[in-house]
Amino acid sequence: MAQQPKRYSRMRKLGIMMTGITAVYMGLTAYENQDSLFRTFVMPAMRLLPAETNHNLAVMACKYRIYPASNYMDDSNLHTSFFGRLISNPIGIAAGFDKNAQALNGLKDLGFGFIEIGSVTPMAQRGSPKPRIFRLSEDRAIISRYGSDSDGHQVVMQRLRKVLARNDFKAVVGVNLGSNRSSTTPTRDYVSGVKTFGPLVDYLVVNVTNPLSRGQHSVENKKRLIELLTAVNRARTDLNQRRKVPILLKLSPDMTLDEMKEIASVIALKKCHVDGLVVSNTTSARENLSDSKMASENGGLSGAPLRERSTRLIAQMYDLTKGSIPIIGVGGISSGRDAFEKIEAGASFVQIYTAFVYEGPDLVDRIKEDLSLRISEAGFANIRDAVGSNYKQYLPSK
Repeated sequence: MAQQPKRYSRMRKLGIMMTGITAVYMGLTAYENQDSLFRTFVMPAMRLLPAETNHNLAVMACKYRIYPASNYMDDSNLHTSFFGRLISNPIGIAAGFDKNAQALNGLKDLGFGFIEIGSVTPMAQRGSPKPRIFRLSEDRAIISRYGSDSDGHQVVMQRLRKVLARNDFKAVVGVNLGSNRSSTTPTRDYVSGVKTFGPLVDYLVVNVTNPLSRGQHSVENKKRLIELLTAVNRARTDLNQRRKVPILLKLSPDMTLDEMKEIASVIALKKCHVDGLVVSNTTSARENLSDSKMASENGGLSGAPLRERSTRLIAQMYDLTKGSIPIIGVGGISSGRDAFEKIEAGASFVQIYTAFVYEGPDLVDRIKEDLSLRISEAGFANIRDAVGSNYKQYLPSK
């Protein structure tokens, strides 16, 4: 009898989700101007739901391809090379939205240039107790303490294999690697991720910046970072593939300049080589927030308040690495202007997440259209020419 309330609770949640999905689908099929429908009706209604329910519905809508597919043709000035793969635009979806490779087809439909899933841990694990996502609507931000809620390597790998084997799926996919909370050997967890996903996907991200696991294996610990990147590089070499899968390192926005310099010196070592950086993860800072009540919640803050901080870090890492390492810029992007700012500061590509949750699926096309126009107006023939073109403007004053 003790299990009945839990079972009914799960059934009720499933019923709510399916009712929501059905309502969205019926609205889409009955309304001609679908983008306007999302902005005017669907997204405001979704924001009335609890934040995690909203997120789950969005993932399910992508999974079952309920969102309308984009018809936007990417301008040639957005075409670029992504670690050896040609992509039609530099806008990606950041890790954290599709943690377990459930929504790849729907995300491809929306016009993303590349898709990053995860974080994925070796063994399946439940995340933190609920509630664990908090919406700061006035600040266009989210505080999350999910705690790496993951289905595990094997389940996610099987999902990826099934999707990537399809002839009609042509998209760049990366996996953000994490380690299990209970792991006493986190380096082995990342090595396992390289072995599992390296032969399958287009790139891997070593994510050691989760604010909830800093005490275990933070990037600030130089010795552990050297050991980790050495092991990851060795594991990639052992795959013995013709094409080495690119490995990227994701950084925290809360690093000091000395910590940034340490990371730049580590990744300059041959044995610790990384092909790119992801800048940046969520922040523990709570600066200039309107919602003081929600600001007291523990977890990583993402969204608009992170924009300037992450742009500054991009410029600093671009400067410290002399522009030699491609950067994926993340944090507070909600417009073409924001994306162009990140690119001027030194990012070759950008990712969105929080704004996508607030604005809805047509945000991707709006960013691309605005970004393409800004590139042309700035006198650049292609986005590649704009990378780092004004990075000094975003460096902190000395």
